[in-house]
Amino acid sequence: MPGHDHHDHDHDHDHALDPHAAVTEEERREFELLERSIRELLIEKGVFTADDVRRVIDRAATRTPADGARVIARAWTDPAYKKRLIETPKEAVEELGYDLGPAEPNLVVLEQSERVHYVVVCTLCSCYPRVLLGPPPDWYKSVAYRARVVRDPRGVLQEFGTEIASDVEVRVVDSTADMRYLVLPQRPKGSERLNESELSRLVTRDCMVGVTFPDRP
Repeated sequence: MPGHDHHDHDHDHDHALDPHAAVTEEERREFELLERSIRELLIEKGVFTADDVRRVIDRAATRTPADGARVIARAWTDPAYKKRLIETPKEAVEELGYDLGPAEPNLVVLEQSERVHYVVVCTLCSCYPRVLLGPPPDWYKSVAYRARVVRDPRGVLQEFGTEIASDVEVRVVDSTADMRYLVLPQRPKGSERLNESELSRLVTRDCMVGVTFPDRP
């Protein structure tokens, strides 16, 4: 239903959200403890090895939001590629040279529209499409964002300077250990004459998470 906000979780936290604020030391220790516990358990269960983890970390260290921006710009300029990106995102991303091998979580691409606006969160920790966006920002990992965006997505978006029309449905999607989401934002008006490289410079990390719109030309 237009104007209705969907999410799958509810929380009792009520923290103020500063998109530019760093996580606290307590939050950082919480993330590190959770990550280490899950990693050690999965290694013990044979889901992957310690060498697999090291390879993923090394590869992620070289990634930046410019990688995801390249994917988005290609989708904006090539309708056939856009269709493949939505229907078979792993294969489409690998066409551009990004390795989403069997050790990587599944990727789902969510297309923004005039009727639906998607916002991504990981309510448990900080699951995030690192292969395309690099390390997640501090605000994405913060307890404030994780707790509040599922409860009051429009309010949180306003704190990022993003106003969503009342007749647009806001859908909050929750990343998991085996599922990552990438938002495909709408192409900005006035960008019709820009080439793919120029378009990629309009695509920001935050718009691929859904908390902002792409830059205007």
